[in-house]
This record gives sequence, structure tokens and C-alpha cells, in this order.
Amino acid sequence: MPSLETLLGFFAASLVLAISPGPDNLFVLTLSTVHGRKAGLIVTLGLCTGLMVHTLAVTFGVAAIFQASDLAFMALKYCGAAYLLYLAWLAFRAKDVGGANQDAPAAGKLYRRGIIMNITNPKVSIFFLALLPQFTDPSRGSIAAQMVVLGGIFILSTLIVFGAVALAAGSISAWMLKSKRARVWLNRLSGLVFIALAIRLATISR
Repeated sequence: MPSLETLLGFFAASLVLAISPGPDNLFVLTLSTVHGRKAGLIVTLGLCTGLMVHTLAVTFGVAAIFQASDLAFMALKYCGAAYLLYLAWLAFRAKDVGGANQDAPAAGKLYRRGIIMNITNPKVSIFFLALLPQFTDPSRGSIAAQMVVLGGIFILSTLIVFGAVALAAGSISAWMLKSKRARVWLNRLSGLVFIALAIRLATISR
């Protein structure tokens, strides 16, 4: 196990990284504003589940494939971009049904969206591949076990920060969604955000 000092330092660094603007917290912010805090919290759980996948991928060496293979890297990022464009299409065609959150996707769909959004970003795997080993120490036991622990800490920090974003944006949503015009414009805005995220993901390089 890493030392307590290492764990605390990694937790502090993880909080800073989670707070830094990025596609995942923007995703939570957008869905929380459009569909409310519950939707944002469910998406946050999905994103954190995706981080579990990345942690295991790094631990067992799968992430190295995306670092070494241009084809694998491009295939995964284009799948993610296509999915974001699909979400943009859903947002643009969403119909107002006369009440706040009535058109919100089911919990299962929101959870899956969070997972897919996270695992289809190969930059996350490569980021974990570069970050986690820096905080491991061969003299303190299994490297794989240490990386799983560090991944768990990163997930905890993400859950705290993204959960706070969901709650804050959800409070704004409760007020804005009282207006039919605001609901329409929020859906359009979320569609534009998803398109921007898709372009960003499709154009990233390692």
C-alpha cells in the first residue's frame, strides 16, 4: 500500500484535476442544468464507473494498447465523438412536454451515457497510464494493488467534485425549467455543447 502521505497528496492532486474544466464535468453540468440534479448525479455515477474501467485497463496493461496503436486510439475516439453527436441529435429533437424534467431520460440511460462518455475517451486511459505509476512504490507491495487503490481515490475525488457540480447546476435547473422558453433553449444549448465536445474528442491527439 502507498504511504499515507502519498495517498493524501494524490487525493489533493485528484481534486484539483477533477475541478479543472474538462469534457466530463462539462457533461455533468450540461445534463444537470437541462434535466435536474438527479440526472446529474446519475451521470456522475456512470462517469465514475467508466473511471473504474480505465483503472483496471491501466492495471492490467490494456491502456498501453491505446498508447501504442494509432488505429485503436482513433477508433475509440471516433466512437465517442459519434455517440456525442447522437446525444446532440436527441437534444435538438427533444419536445417540450410542459413540465420540468418530464422529458429527462430514464436513470438507466443516463447511467449508460456517463459510462460511454468516459470509456470512449482514450485520453483518460493514457492519462491514467502516465499518472498512476508515478505514485506507486515497488517496495510497498504489489504495483497492481497500489494502482487500484489510487484509481479508487481518483474516483472518490471525482464523485465529490462532479456531485457538487450536479447539485449546484440542478438548483439552477429547478428555476429555469419553470419557463417553457428556457426549456427549449436549454435543450438547444445542450445540443451545441455535445457537438463541441464531439469535435474536441474527434480532433484530440496523443
